[in-house]
Amino acid sequence: MIDATPARDGQSSARRPKDLLYSEGFRAAAYQIALAAAVVFVGLFLYQNVVENLQRQNIATGFGFLREVSQFEIGETLISYSARDTYARALLVGLLNTLSVSAAGIVLATIIGFSVGIARVSNNWLLQRIATGYVEIVRNVPVILQVIFWAAVTRNLPAPRQALELWGLGFLSNRGLTFATPVADPAHGWMLLALVGGIVLAGIGDRWARRHREATGKHVDMLWPSLAVVIGLPLVVWLAFGAPHLISFPERKGFSFVGGYTISPEFVALMTGISLYASGFIAEIVRAGIEATPKGQVEAARSIALRPRFIMRYVVLPQALRVIVPPLTSQYVSLIKNSSIAVVVGYPDLVNIGNTVMNQTGQAVEAIAVMMTVYLIISVVTSLLMNTYNRLVAIKER
Repeated sequence: MIDATPARDGQSSARRPKDLLYSEGFRAAAYQIALAAAVVFVGLFLYQNVVENLQRQNIATGFGFLREVSQFEIGETLISYSARDTYARALLVGLLNTLSVSAAGIVLATIIGFSVGIARVSNNWLLQRIATGYVEIVRNVPVILQVIFWAAVTRNLPAPRQALELWGLGFLSNRGLTFATPVADPAHGWMLLALVGGIVLAGIGDRWARRHREATGKHVDMLWPSLAVVIGLPLVVWLAFGAPHLISFPERKGFSFVGGYTISPEFVALMTGISLYASGFIAEIVRAGIEATPKGQVEAARSIALRPRFIMRYVVLPQALRVIVPPLTSQYVSLIKNSSIAVVVGYPDLVNIGNTVMNQTGQAVEAIAVMMTVYLIISVVTSLLMNTYNRLVAIKER
């Protein structure tokens, strides 16, 4: 039955303005807008207050100092830099150093953390106890003390003439870690592109195999084809460029080394300290993720004679990653922020160079604002990448 009663007061069936005003959605949006406006207002008020106080003390404000000549050297750089360059380039050097030590630390922490985490659930009593002891030690010693400890270790290594030789591939001394590297060749850039292309093709193949298995119930093992593509494409490019194989081996010369590549003791100490500290937490995250998988499903997979690697890949990991990835993201972000303690060992990261810039220019607010903004962007980008990966590995409901 249709209600043909006309709308009262000339109003249509649409919601009245008064009803919209008191709706839950409208009020929620209004509260958020009001809160955002209040935050902006307070920020502008504080900024204006700081600027007025600085001007009252005849202290310059603004970011014009970034174009001035820095007039200080940096001992470890990934790009060309001299004391005649600007403060902006000095901060860029610090940013690249921060990214390099953070990336190396994330890789090392992930490898150690996953290995120790798997050992924590091992049936081997001794291995499990060793892993447990490792986790308890590295998690309960402050990260700054671990960095200082490894700095003391690296600085007390033998001098270059008595350096520890690493099976003919490099040396370990108080000058850092020196190792053999391939001589630069145009083929290396194309090999890197081929490696990326191989990884993409392997991912596409794995996705096709998953869809084929879901549609037909037949398994297609993509392990060896994926390895063939990832390794084969760079190998083909290497052969196409004439197989360049020149390697620069380090040699002792005087009080230092020639050839190869040297990683400074400060880099080694900082990377080791922050990665070992993070690996303890990652190990516990991995252990929790594995143990969150229902044991009945693992036993069911064994009962149908699935291989252990298939059980880990198709039963345990898809469910464990739902537990592992979110807290793992937090550990990666924390590791990146922990790299800021590089100042205690003298590694020229963003904070260390930022402090030098701040002391020379006297513009503390601007220098700190630059550092805060950079760390915020790095953390947000890391979180976005990990969230994207989390969506890709998430179990899709059907």
